[in-house]
Amino acid sequence: MKNWKRKWPVLSLCVMLLLVLLPVNVLAAAEEEAAQPAMYATFWALVPPLVAIALALITKEVYSSLFIGILVGGLFYSGFSFEGTIRHIFDDGILSVLSDTYNLGILVFLVILGTMVCLMNRAGGSAAFGRWASKKIKSRVGAQLATIMLGVLIFIDDYFNCLTVGSVMRPVTDRHKVSRAKLAYLIDATAAPVCIIAPISSWAAAVTGFVEGEDGFSIFIRAIPYNFYALLTIVMMVALVVLKVDYGPMALHEKNALKGDLFSAGDRVADEGEERVSGTKGTVLDLLIPIISLIVCCVIGMIYTGGFFSGTDFITAFSECDASVGLALGSFFGLVITIVLYQIRKVMKFGDCMACLPEGFKAMVPAILILTFAWTLKAMTQSLGADVFVAEAVKHSAKGFMNLLPAIIFLVGCGLAFATGTSWGTFGILIPIVVNVFENTNPELMIISISACMAGAVCGDHCSPISDTTIMSSAGARCNHVNHVTTQLPYAVTAAVVSCITYVVAGFSQNVWISLPFGIILMLAVILFARWIQNGKAKEA
Repeated sequence: MKNWKRKWPVLSLCVMLLLVLLPVNVLAAAEEEAAQPAMYATFWALVPPLVAIALALITKEVYSSLFIGILVGGLFYSGFSFEGTIRHIFDDGILSVLSDTYNLGILVFLVILGTMVCLMNRAGGSAAFGRWASKKIKSRVGAQLATIMLGVLIFIDDYFNCLTVGSVMRPVTDRHKVSRAKLAYLIDATAAPVCIIAPISSWAAAVTGFVEGEDGFSIFIRAIPYNFYALLTIVMMVALVVLKVDYGPMALHEKNALKGDLFSAGDRVADEGEERVSGTKGTVLDLLIPIISLIVCCVIGMIYTGGFFSGTDFITAFSECDASVGLALGSFFGLVITIVLYQIRKVMKFGDCMACLPEGFKAMVPAILILTFAWTLKAMTQSLGADVFVAEAVKHSAKGFMNLLPAIIFLVGCGLAFATGTSWGTFGILIPIVVNVFENTNPELMIISISACMAGAVCGDHCSPISDTTIMSSAGARCNHVNHVTTQLPYAVTAAVVSCITYVVAGFSQNVWISLPFGIILMLAVILFARWIQNGKAKEA
């Protein structure tokens, strides 16, 4: 029975391939496809990612699910032509996304960070930090709050946040029996939701660039108090930890963690390098200095790409930076500093340091593979005009629901980011539409609606299995990716529902001092209600 369970996703993939390729012989002789596919800018453009997401949640197997979504997108684009499908998947998909310089920069950053984690483990820095933290952090609540605090402090970039917080806090949360799924949620909830309300971050730079014809940075600052999903997610996360509330699949993972099973059902993701810690000389400094060096170097790398050292001011340099190149450059110099430090302190031999390079790469292979498939799926979706379809739908309905528009935009942003796995792409589609609708009419409602764009994009990104940030949160926590998605989803949906109701209030009141307190009170009430249900179930048991 177990062997069947392991094999049936593969068999289902084969069946799907046969089904979708049946019409190939009939359609191969059809006329060559037009410049735009027949399904361009229709609802069908959203089907490939929805298929991938549904299969991932049903089968608990992400690789074949993503590939089937890619295959469906290729078939739709080519009009079910075999040759056209294969060429589109590889030429316009996999090969295209892997040759994109931005994506390559992220992959380089991933590999270097994986190498640094392996180095810190081998040198004994992670173990030393775990021993130190065990003396300072006395409880599971303290370990989770420390994770949240570190996540809030590292607000420069969500990719950097996910992997850094994970590598630093894993030993601490493991010691206090916090499940890897809960760690992944805490990492994910302090990545994009924190970056989107931080004025100095790669996300602020992206949003600023999408607000054409307006002072983008000023609008971003004014939109922060109305970014309900980000703010309420932080409130919810702290309340869940302090009140010791868990529900949905996360409750089972946390219950198993208390019994010693951090992964649940033996679904372990190996921590490369942690099994072979040899650094008896390692101290907390062997973790802190590399991490601090990495942070400083990445910030310098980002502002360098924005022209800071050529005379551009700091804020402008950040708003115009290339985060991918900056993170790649910064992580490289952080790696060099780490290796030099370990040679000076004689905690590792140079040969052992070099041995960490392939191990760090191996540790990141699952994340790299999922990212590559996710980027390819996004390319399939974009080639089918999903952004055009959503933009037209919003334009046609915008002027009829002015006061409800923030809530509507929030829901549209959630759906688009969930289906495509991209927050920044969602900003690029929706923010120009909002500016066009409200320009020179209602500035306050424009700010609220732009906030709703950003909040909806982050929410959909937070929920989506094909989101970069979701994938990297799984990698940072060394948690099974589907486990992370299924345990996080009920929490993200709760925050989304409360945020949507709050946007309805904001659309009519147009006053942050009414809407934000309302949202916080409603969120706390929901958490207390969940706690009451949890206590009731505990008594029955």
